[in-house]
Parts: sequence; structure tokens; C-alpha cells
Amino acid sequence: MQLSQRITHITGGGSDGWDVFYKARRMIADGEPVIELTIGEHDIRTDAVILGAMDRSARGGHTGYAMVPGTQDLRASVATRIQERTGVPTTYENILITPGGQAGLFAAHVATCNGGDRALYIDPYYATYPGTIRGVGAEPVVVRTRAEDAFQPRAEDIQVEAEKGAASLLINTPNNPTGIVYSAETLEGIARVCRDNNIWLISDEVYDTQVWDGEHISPRSLPDMAERTLVVGSMSKSHAMTGSRVGWVCGPKDAIEHLINLATHTTYGVAGFIQDAAAFALEQGPDLEQEIAAPFRRRRQIARDILAEQNTVGLIPAQGAMYLMLDVRATGLSGEDFANSLLDTHKIATMPGESFGTAAHGHVRVAMTVDDDTFSNALKTLVDHAKTLSY
Repeated sequence: MQLSQRITHITGGGSDGWDVFYKARRMIADGEPVIELTIGEHDIRTDAVILGAMDRSARGGHTGYAMVPGTQDLRASVATRIQERTGVPTTYENILITPGGQAGLFAAHVATCNGGDRALYIDPYYATYPGTIRGVGAEPVVVRTRAEDAFQPRAEDIQVEAEKGAASLLINTPNNPTGIVYSAETLEGIARVCRDNNIWLISDEVYDTQVWDGEHISPRSLPDMAERTLVVGSMSKSHAMTGSRVGWVCGPKDAIEHLINLATHTTYGVAGFIQDAAAFALEQGPDLEQEIAAPFRRRRQIARDILAEQNTVGLIPAQGAMYLMLDVRATGLSGEDFANSLLDTHKIATMPGESFGTAAHGHVRVAMTVDDDTFSNALKTLVDHAKTLSY
């Protein structure tokens, strides 16, 4: 029996970019003491007060079918949060609750792309982006950034692809994997391209609470962009609720109405007790978000101090998110070869830059997701390993 090409070609027929991660997990399963600096999983777990709200809701009976668009409380809470942060008028009618940000990304592309449409995305990219686009039957088209630009996209590069025809453009700021926060100039250029070419902008903003330098600007707040932007958000990074799988899409009311129809025929909503816990978490305000973000801000400074004492490993400006993008081209190795060498020699697992496209060739991504001392020692070992290889 034949499977559909849509499902068999989600990864494009090649690696899904997670080979080093899978290798590290096999080593851990075999009892080897690997330091995991690969995925964006907090080293702390969901706060006990949030779990308490989840428990109260579940024991109180909210374990049946929840409203497909999301509970009124959570949709309203998300809308209030977005309006307060962006100044854009937003109500619950602009919000669909989804099973995590990834489901939101998929839904946003279903909403904006017909089969065969060209859908643009930025390289480096989160590893699921091209597969998400293929999964909806669209054609993924990459727009490369440059290390010398600190991976800020150039509007003229996007314009070249937009002129060939495109239904959507997917961006991510603060950015995974680079840690870059898109500047106002960058976002204004992106918005101009979208307006001039009548393209939907899909803005992945799941790291909006993790900004260390500058400020996060949601492109939905730029002139004439609210009606052509779908924002994807999540509780995963801001509230350490990765396993709870609760996210959202924010967009024009008519688009959300159609996305609710999609949810009715796919996910059928998110568990009510999880939504109640998410609403409770948002009610705690920015203090809780800052507490959850604090370890990454602290470790970013630890990394800057360590890397300032050498000139073998370069640090792409770490402006936000829980990652560092390190330039290891001085070793003469690709990011993949360096990551494998570091894992084999020192049992430290990082993600090759090539896992996120071609623009970050010769780089590795480091997740700041272990305790401070372990992180510091691992980074010093990484630097020493790079020095050894560069001789």
C-alpha cells in the first residue's frame, strides 16, 4: 500500500537534523554520562503553583471535552497579554488555543497556503519549519541570512523570493537557533515586503519573554500588518510548560474563525484542566515569567565572560532565547563534525548549525539548559576542544 507523498516527504527525503541528538540519547540510554546542551527544555520543571491549579481543575471535573477554540478565560487572558505588550487591540475572538506552538505553526500554514504555494522561511530555522510547510502541501522556500549580518534577514533577499510568488513568510524572533532578536529596521523591511507582495506573515514569538538585549517587537504592531499577520505563541518557554502542550494563534477574526473549523476537524481542542492552569499562570503576570527566564539571562553572561577570554570560538550576539550560536569555523570542521567530535571525546552534546539549514555551517547551537556550574564547565571544555582542533 502506498502512503501519500505529503507524509513520506515531510523531511524532504533526508535527515531531519536531529542525528547528533539521537546519538546522545542512545549514549545516555546505555548509561554514559552525557551533558545535554541540545534541546530547549528547561532544567527546572513547571512551577508547583501552576501544577496546583492544574490539579484543582482536574479534580474539580474539568476533564471532559473543552471548547474547541479554547476556554473563554484563557483566550481572554492571552488576548489581554498580547494587547498590553503590543498596543494592538486584541480580543478573545483574535485567539485560537492550540496544542502547543508547533500545532499553531501548522494551523497558520494551513490557513495561508494552498497546495503547491511557495512558503518562505528564514535560514537558520527551527528544525521543524520546512517539514511543517511540506506537511500542508506547500513548497518550502528558504531565504538565507549571513553570519556577518549576525543572521539578521535582509529585506532585499526576501523580496527576491517574494517576487517569484509566495503565499506566506515565516519568521522567528527572538530566534531559535541563533539567539538573535530582529531589529526594528529588519522587521520594518520584512513588513514592507509582505505589504508590497500581498504575503501573509507568520510570526513565531514563543521566546518573547526571553530578551536580553534590545526589545521584542511583534510585527503585528507595525502599520497595516495586523490584518496580514498570524502570531504563534506558547506557554512552553515563558512558563516552563513544555509538556503541557498549550499554545495559540493570534490573528484577524475571520482567519481565526476558519482556524477554529480546522481545529474541530483535527485536534478538537486542548484539555480543559491544562487550559485552566495556563490561564492561572498568565494571571501571575511578568514576575513569574522573569523568574523562569532568569537562569538563561545569567548563563548568557557566564558564556560571554568565558568566551571573552579566547579567540577560537566566536559568539553570535546572544540577544534572546535560551540558546547560544557558536562559530567553530576556526577548527576547520563543519558544525556537524565538531558536534560529533565533542560528543565522542567529552560526552557533551550540542546541535550542529547545519541542523538548522546552511547559513550556520561551521557553527553549533548550545542550549543553556543545565545548572550554572555544569554549563560553565561544559562551555570551557568546548572551548578547549576547539583550541586543540584548531592547532
